[in-house]
Amino acid sequence: MRLPLVALAAIAILCAQTPAPRTIAYTRVSPQPGQLALFIAASDGSGERPLLASPDGDYDPVWAPDGRSIVFTSDRNGSADLFRANPDGTGLTPLTTDPAYDDQAAFSPDGKQLVFVSTRGGGTANLWTMDLATLRAKALTTGKTGDFRPSWSPDGKWIAFSSVRGNSMPFAHGRWERLQLADIYITRPNGSGLKKITKSGDFCGSPKWTADNSHVIAYCMTGEQTLANRRANPESGNDTRIVSIDPNTGVSTDLAAGSGVKFNPSPLAGNEIGFIRKDTAEPGIYYSSGRRGPRGAIRAASWSPDGTHVVFYKSLKTQPTAWRGVFSRNPHYELALTGMQPAFSPSGKEFVSVTRPAPEIRGAALSVTTVATGESKIVFQDKNRNVLAGAWSPQGDRIVFGVGGFAAFFDGFHSLFLKPVDRVENGAQVAIVNADATGFRELTAGLGNNAFPSFAPDGKRIVYRTFDRDGYGLRLMNLETKAVTTLSGEYDNFPLWSPRGDLIMFSRLVDSAYEVHTIKPDGTGLKRLTFTHGTDAHMAWSPDGEYIVFTSSRMGFKDEVVYTDAPQPYGEIFVMRYDGTGVEQLTDNQWEDGTPAWQPRPAGQVARR
Repeated sequence: MRLPLVALAAIAILCAQTPAPRTIAYTRVSPQPGQLALFIAASDGSGERPLLASPDGDYDPVWAPDGRSIVFTSDRNGSADLFRANPDGTGLTPLTTDPAYDDQAAFSPDGKQLVFVSTRGGGTANLWTMDLATLRAKALTTGKTGDFRPSWSPDGKWIAFSSVRGNSMPFAHGRWERLQLADIYITRPNGSGLKKITKSGDFCGSPKWTADNSHVIAYCMTGEQTLANRRANPESGNDTRIVSIDPNTGVSTDLAAGSGVKFNPSPLAGNEIGFIRKDTAEPGIYYSSGRRGPRGAIRAASWSPDGTHVVFYKSLKTQPTAWRGVFSRNPHYELALTGMQPAFSPSGKEFVSVTRPAPEIRGAALSVTTVATGESKIVFQDKNRNVLAGAWSPQGDRIVFGVGGFAAFFDGFHSLFLKPVDRVENGAQVAIVNADATGFRELTAGLGNNAFPSFAPDGKRIVYRTFDRDGYGLRLMNLETKAVTTLSGEYDNFPLWSPRGDLIMFSRLVDSAYEVHTIKPDGTGLKRLTFTHGTDAHMAWSPDGEYIVFTSSRMGFKDEVVYTDAPQPYGEIFVMRYDGTGVEQLTDNQWEDGTPAWQPRPAGQVARR
């Protein structure tokens, strides 16, 4: 049947009026696509094999009480969902399909229910339970807190979990990363009887019940160690403790388990405890008896009911992705993972990003990638320095960026900033290079730490941030005269000139939080856009200047940090209007997502405000 011409015309008009999804690219610190996979082995590590024939971002497995199936989390369908499979890898079945983040499942002792972590119903990590016969889920805990790693007692009467509820999220000593302070709680499966069984002020996590229901086994460390031990390879001197907690009295007893960064403890037969170490030259599964299990960058493990086998996920070695589409909560936005600190050219056909220095801590380079082909070329590299955050000229022929050591970003957590002057480090300069890699020159001089430059729409001025012994804040430079004027004198960072030229956006440290602000180029009209009392930063303008994309910590932690291998494992991508209204969340996971960039649309699609 042919449609009437009028109907065809109406469809054509409707399609023309439906805007194409906006594309935003961003960086994920860890893991990279294809890096996480499930394996199964004998408890001593022999006979190791992949659990699934087609692994795809699979993690956090747990063995069913009857030993006949394994539940795990996967990003294979977009957002993190729970799946079930047989121990031989067959029978893959989804258990959740909610667009929210679902993870960290644990079985009830009869195998009929799950308790798991989910961001349903508010966006923060709470506990939910699921009836496996009907797949119906309901909330167990509520509130804007952060509950993780639940465990059901063998008698079915209690659920233990770790939680940041009641704790602040302070800065680490001399750093801008946040510490994770957490306690162990227990609750009945109906939500009654909530009780904290550890003392506040530090960290304890991943509780598991002993077979007689009398104690909870967990791992503990100081709050400050939650920064050091979230690294993929923690340095020595940050040993954690395996403890046994009496849930009735709260009395905690250290258990003998040797040295090292130990986590994910599990009580096994004969008073043995299996756990994971990540600080050693031979990371993997260890036992309190001294024997060894599977080796590698293992991050979570679960033993079969008889203790003879273990299922686990580990982080594999992969190359950073050049471009890969990922799940978006909002169909009006398409998201893609790409290199560090991406920024699109005015045409949207190319983006500049920062390469990772390896194996040394210096030598990060500035790279330009063609979106259509994925081909990249280095436009600047200095093996003795690093680069940060390139930005294109309005004509697309030049790129400005920061060049220096930037130890704060590239040297682990060794650089401490106890006072603002410490941010000077060894100095850094704003530089410029042509898009064809010619014409490199430094635009600033002196001993200050200058970085994160951005062009004005007329291409005649730039804004950048500085940390100098004589002051800090935002500076404007006339590229023709090299005259520099002061725009602000506060602890400001990540300045970006609006494509319309009327505003400059930046993140300011205020009241122990980083909040997004705008100001006019003449220094008037200062406006604070976010009020989350956390970290709102890593911003970018939409090409029409109507919207802002940024990273925020407002949804809090979604997992214990030791599992994530990322400095700040709580960054979610948000968008809002230029005036701070209309905030929308685009990502929902436990990884660190940041430095988003907005790809320009074809010419002519410009919004007005």
